[in-house]
Amino acid sequence: MRTLSDARAEAYGDELYAALRARAVVEPLTAREPEITIDDAYAISKRLVARRVADGERIIGKKIGVSSLAVQRMLDVHQPDFGFLTDRMVFDDGAAMPISTTLIQPRAEGEIAFVLGRPLRGTGLTHQDVLDATDAIVPCFEVVDSRIRDWKIRIQDTVADNASCGLFVLGSERVDPRGLDLAALKMTVWKNDVELSVGYGSAALGTPLECVRWLAETLGAYGITLDAGDIILSGSLVPLEPVVAGDTMRLELEQVGSASVRFT
Repeated sequence: MRTLSDARAEAYGDELYAALRARAVVEPLTAREPEITIDDAYAISKRLVARRVADGERIIGKKIGVSSLAVQRMLDVHQPDFGFLTDRMVFDDGAAMPISTTLIQPRAEGEIAFVLGRPLRGTGLTHQDVLDATDAIVPCFEVVDSRIRDWKIRIQDTVADNASCGLFVLGSERVDPRGLDLAALKMTVWKNDVELSVGYGSAALGTPLECVRWLAETLGAYGITLDAGDIILSGSLVPLEPVVAGDTMRLELEQVGSASVRFT
């Protein structure tokens, strides 16, 4: 259900796009529009993403966010959100990520990325459907960011802000997930060579497979598909960690591989 006019939704999308480019923040949309719905937020996000595409970016995947209890409690957002990934967001394993010139208030999280080998569409999808559509899984750091002042977000704010997308790093290893117990996979994260956190695949809605299934069905209701070749970020397994230039992070995902990033 929509409460905002198309013109007002587009204006908010333009405001968030301008904030993204200027590395600025805006006041929470939910504070200014108390009746804003998730459908309104999605319309705003569509405008924001369309502006990015018009600026030369290319959509290469989608993401689910706020899927773990730890992150939900940290942000006081108690259901998942979703957004779009573009080619300007992705960095190679071990790369220097220029957060001081591109992001505003970054926080890093470790997760499992899925690379689809074929489309994942329809309703009544199962975890087996997700596995059948997946070519490989990859260890991943997502560095989320928010154009909303001080991360004072509700679910509508983060959906409107393209699920607080920032940048992400994919590890070098790609592994076939068939035969792996994704819920039991252990992830260990280090920051500046000090162990920071440990999480398991079960932190993401019980299993990352459920995250991707939920994302496919949720986006499908808006006419958006998960396509062959898409990179899907399936949600954090560990708490969000604020990062600044000079920090380094590394993660190990058992039976899969590692990922690392240097922040500049």
